[in-house]
Amino acid sequence: MKFTDFAKSRKSVRGFLDKPVPKQVVDDIINAAKWAPSSYNTQTWRVHAVTGDPLEKIRKGNTENTLAGKPYVRDFPYKEEYEGEHRKRQVDVAIQLFEAMGIERDDKEKRMDWMLRGFRQFDAPVSLVLTYDRHLEPAAISQFSLGSLAYGIVLAAWERGLGCVINGQGIMQSDVVHEHAQIPDDESIMICIALGYPDDSFPANHVRSERADNSDFVRYVGF
Repeated sequence: MKFTDFAKSRKSVRGFLDKPVPKQVVDDIINAAKWAPSSYNTQTWRVHAVTGDPLEKIRKGNTENTLAGKPYVRDFPYKEEYEGEHRKRQVDVAIQLFEAMGIERDDKEKRMDWMLRGFRQFDAPVSLVLTYDRHLEPAAISQFSLGSLAYGIVLAAWERGLGCVINGQGIMQSDVVHEHAQIPDDESIMICIALGYPDDSFPANHVRSERADNSDFVRYVGF
């Protein structure tokens, strides 16, 4: 398959089979993804692959803290609210997902359950937590590198029949993730990626988000 077709075939997976992912498969995915570009080839990324009891403790801590109203805490400055066209795209995909899952606008219980799925890292069997050295803050270049690695991971997983969703909610209680994934305090958590075998019966897995036309975000200068 040509890369363009392969890249367009990928979609975010938010429902997973209750099926373990072998360590070797995870390692193969990371081994492929690590060829992503990084500034000056610095490779300022670390990956903490978490499963089993530690991941269950992260799910539990995230959920309990969220239900208790504990403020979200990330390891780096982050603006939680999008505006303009970015907000519209966020809302549009939420509408797609809620329609697929049969979640009505006024159904607070189902909407809360959906939100908590994110904090549970979508019940995936594996969470890949991406970090960088805290001393690099402000770490915009390192964050770019981790973004490159994250895209490599989701493509490498897709090639092997596994699905992913890049999951910001799963690290919004960063102290919980640090504790149970045993991530040192001198590393900043950038993002986590929920990873596993897709459950084709899960309605949200059939949602495919749209992409803007190039004319909406590309300027050609000197062509």
